[in-house]
Amino acid sequence: MSQEQWNAVDRYFTDRLAPEDEALSAALAAADAAGLPAISVAPNQGKLLHLLARTQGARTVLEIGTLGGYSTIWLGRALPDDGRLISLEYDPAHADVARANLAYAGLDKIAEVRTGAALDSLPVLEAEGAGPFDLVFIDADKRNNPHYLEWALKLTRPGSLIIVDNVVRGGGVADPDTTDPAMRGVQIMIEQIAANPKLSATAVQTVGSKGYDGFALIRVLA
Repeated sequence: MSQEQWNAVDRYFTDRLAPEDEALSAALAAADAAGLPAISVAPNQGKLLHLLARTQGARTVLEIGTLGGYSTIWLGRALPDDGRLISLEYDPAHADVARANLAYAGLDKIAEVRTGAALDSLPVLEAEGAGPFDLVFIDADKRNNPHYLEWALKLTRPGSLIIVDNVVRGGGVADPDTTDPAMRGVQIMIEQIAANPKLSATAVQTVGSKGYDGFALIRVLA
């Protein structure tokens, strides 16, 4: 199996099951023009987020890590007209691109992008009583995943769904001797999940246009 074949399979599924429209294509083009890293979720992964949010019946979503707002659009489109999505983005330039993309997609009344370090913004959300969120999508700096998980648990409720992206990272998660801070952040988070009886979770490996990676799916129990 090769990256070329993975790309071809992704294109096959995307063309038939998750075709991009003008707003999604424009969001990627705007991110590229602004020099943002090309690390947005793939279209079929965005559709998966959308379907998970719809299946969850989500009315409120928290996203940690906005980038250019591509995944935010997929999630926002799953919400009802009176739903609410808050996305946290560290980089002000990235946040500006995301806000413009969300406005172009007609989601600026539902989706709000807050700028600053997520670990500074999350306590503010708690103080505001912004939760509980029905779904949390974590896709930010991996070294802080253990802290993001802790905050996600404070801002959710029994029945909420937490999705964490990039937990495989080329297979590095299985290396017991890794010293990479990002990989250690993923490993510590997985250990936290496994030790918490109030969580039910799994993780899935993926291959595709974004390479070899995967995601964790976590349900908060009663």
